[in-house]
Amino acid sequence: MFFEEKGIYTVHEFTMAVKGILTSGQFNDIWIRGEISNFKNHTSGHRYFTLKDKNSSLQCVMFKWHGQNLRFEPEHGMKVLILGDLDVYEQRGQYQLKVRAIRPDGVGELYKAYEQLKNKLALEGLFSPEHKKALPRFPKKIGVATSETGAVLHDILTVLKRRYPVSVLFIPTMVQGEYAANSIVHSIELLNRTDVDLIILGRGGGSLEDLWSFNEEVVARAIFGSKIPIISAVGHETDYTIADFVADVRAPTPSAAAEMAVPDRQELFNRVKRLRDIIIERQRRDISDMSLHAAELRKCVDPSLLHERIADHMQYIDDINERKTRCIGRLLETRTSQFRECAGKLDAVSPLGTFSRGYSITLKLPGKTTVRSIKDVEKNDEIQILVNDGKIKCDVNDKEECKWK
Repeated sequence: MFFEEKGIYTVHEFTMAVKGILTSGQFNDIWIRGEISNFKNHTSGHRYFTLKDKNSSLQCVMFKWHGQNLRFEPEHGMKVLILGDLDVYEQRGQYQLKVRAIRPDGVGELYKAYEQLKNKLALEGLFSPEHKKALPRFPKKIGVATSETGAVLHDILTVLKRRYPVSVLFIPTMVQGEYAANSIVHSIELLNRTDVDLIILGRGGGSLEDLWSFNEEVVARAIFGSKIPIISAVGHETDYTIADFVADVRAPTPSAAAEMAVPDRQELFNRVKRLRDIIIERQRRDISDMSLHAAELRKCVDPSLLHERIADHMQYIDDINERKTRCIGRLLETRTSQFRECAGKLDAVSPLGTFSRGYSITLKLPGKTTVRSIKDVEKNDEIQILVNDGKIKCDVNDKEECKWK
C-alpha cells in the first residue's frame, strides 16, 4: 500500500522531478568562483571542465554558441568566475552548470588571457608591418571614436585646432564596461561608411581591467578589417593593448595621436616660405642669364657687326682657298716628279730604247712569234724584223749556229 500511495518513479521520472526542482530558477544567472580542472575542448565546439575549490567540485559545460565570444581560451588550473544556470544531465543523473560566460579571476589571469590572444593574433599576421596602412599626409576629415565624457576628446580637438584645423566627425563610444567592445566595433564600422580620411581610437589611462575592452578579439579584428587607417591612442605611454598592436599607428597618448594625424601648419608655412625664396632666387638667376643671352643675340643681329662678321668669313674663305691652291700645286709637283722618275725607269727597260741603240726584234710569220733561237726558224720561213724606224720582211735563206759566249 505504501508504494501505491506514494507512487513508484522510474529513474527517468525521478531524474526529471529533481531537474524540475533544481532548474526552477533559484540557481539561474549565478556567478561561481573556482579553479578549472580536467578542461576539454571538444571537436564539436563544446567545452567541458570541472570547477573546483579546496573542498568541492562542480561539473560544467559551455556550449559552442556561448563560447564563440570568449575572450580567451580556458586552461587547466586557471582561476575564473563563471556565469551559468544549474541543470541536470539526464543520461547520468548528475547536476551540472551550463556556463554562459567565463572571466579570469584576478589581474594575473587577465594578463594570461591578454598574452593568449596576443600570441594567437600575431601568428595570424594581424600585427605584421605589411598590413599597416599609411596615414594620409593632409587629411581633410578625421573621425574620432572615444567617450563623450572625459578629457580625451577635448585634448584631441585642442591639438588639432592648434596644429592644423580640420573637420572632425565624433562618434560617441563606450570605452569601458561590458558593452564597450561592441560599441567600439560599431563605431569603427560606422566611420568606415563615412568620408573620413583617418580614425583616432582613444581613451584615457586606467588599469588592465579598465582597458580590457581594447584587448577584445572582436575589437582587434574590427581594427584590422578597417579600410581607413586607424591610430590607436589607448591609455598612457606605458599602456599597451591588443588594439595598439593591430592599429596602423600606435600613439602613446590621445594628444600625441592628434599630432601624428595632422602636420604642423607653422612648419608648413615656414617650408612654403623657404620654397618661395628658393623659387624667387632661381627665377632671378634665370632672368639674369636670359638677359645676358639676349644681349649676345642682339649683338649678333647688329648690321655693322653683321658686315664685319661677313668680311671676316670672306677673308677666311680666301685664306682657305689660297692655302688649298698652294697645297694642290705642291701635290702636283710631287706627283709630276714621281711620274718622270717612273718614266725614266720604264725607258731604261723599254724595247724602244733598245731599237735606238741599233738592236732589232725578229718575229716569225704568220703568227708573229718572237725568234729567240735559230731553232725557232727553218730555211725559207718568212720573218719580220722590227727596227727603230720600221719593219723589214724577208725570207730565211740559211741559218748557222754560233756560240757567242
